[in-house]
Amino acid sequence: MTHQCKHDHCCGNHECGCKNNSEYSVSNNNISKLYIASDHRGVGLKHYLREMLDQRGVSPIDLGTDNPNEMVDYSDIANILANAMLGDTNARGILICGTGAGMLIAANRYRHIRASRCDTPDQAHNDRYHDDINVIVFGADDIDPENALICTQEFLTSEFDAIERRIRRIEKMS
Repeated sequence: MTHQCKHDHCCGNHECGCKNNSEYSVSNNNISKLYIASDHRGVGLKHYLREMLDQRGVSPIDLGTDNPNEMVDYSDIANILANAMLGDTNARGILICGTGAGMLIAANRYRHIRASRCDTPDQAHNDRYHDDINVIVFGADDIDPENALICTQEFLTSEFDAIERRIRRIEKMS
C-alpha cells in the first residue's frame, strides 16, 4: 500500500525515498537510539508500533507505560523521554497519548526536543525535512495504527534539509 507522494521535490516515481508501504525499511544509520513511550491511553498503539518496528529490524527502547488500566500523567512520560534523549543529538523519540496534544506540549518544553504531532506521512516527512523534528507524537484516539506506522517510517527515514536558514531557526529555539 504505497501512498501518493505530494512532495514538491519528488520526481513522481518516489526517488525521494518516500514510498511508504508495510515492507518499507525504517533503517537510518544517522539515528543512534529510538525511544518510544506512552501514557495509559496510548499503550495499545505503542505496543503495535513497537511490534511492527521490531519486525523491521528496529528495536525501540520502551520507556513505558505498559498498563492501560493504570493512569499516568503524560507530562511525566514526556519528561522521561526528554531526559533519555538529553545530550544525544542523533536520538529520536515517539510519544503517544490519547489526543497527542498533552505529549506535544509537555515534550516541547525541553530545549533539545523538537516534537510534532503527525497524522499523515507527508506531514512527518515535511516536519523532518523543514524543522528537524526529533520526536513524533501521535494521538491514539485519532490515528489508525497502520497510518501511525507509515508516519513513523517516514519520520525515521526522512532527512533534515540542513540549509543555513533552517539551522538558524532551530538554533534560536535550542
